[in-house]
Amino acid sequence: MLTVIGKATSINVRKVLWTCTELGLPFVREEWQDGHAALNPNRMAPVLVDDGFVLWESNTICRYLCERHAGASLWPAEARARARVSQWMDWQATELNTAWRYAFMALVRSSPAHRDPALIEAGIAGWNRHVGLLDAHLGDNGPWIAGAGFSLADIVLGLSVNRWLMTPMARPDYPHVAAWYARLGERPGFGAWCGNGVA
Repeated sequence: MLTVIGKATSINVRKVLWTCTELGLPFVREEWQDGHAALNPNRMAPVLVDDGFVLWESNTICRYLCERHAGASLWPAEARARARVSQWMDWQATELNTAWRYAFMALVRSSPAHRDPALIEAGIAGWNRHVGLLDAHLGDNGPWIAGAGFSLADIVLGLSVNRWLMTPMARPDYPHVAAWYARLGERPGFGAWCGNGVA
């Protein structure tokens, strides 16, 4: 039995839980406790424990689960197809997450450290610009992020777009993103881990 450590409202934990659901993997989830700090030097969730094997970093956990549990439908075996999925997963973790962080912390988390109006506006603009890049990509290369098939890239970016849609701010109309997000709603696990009212 897999153990996923971290709160179910965490966007990074939900990546792992959605991946488990897509792969049909049974798991138990544990809330993060001080005792779990020994499992991850960063003291952050999620952490996966698989028969004594401990792993952290959400995108790495998702890739590992596919490699260990015959998840080629989500994580292709062919090198170029796999690289395309990995490329968009890394873009989500670096470029997109960096773009939304300040605005999200201000508008959703109400962080006292994120109160500068100019930085909030810049964050909104950068966030919208990045989703616009995704929209253009889907328009040219859809129906899914990495092409013809649903993959891990759709899981991690689906959660990011869910966060974008749920944050109280002005957003452009991106029709390709909207159509793709509607398709995500048909996937196993979407309702529990993405379209569940949690940003």
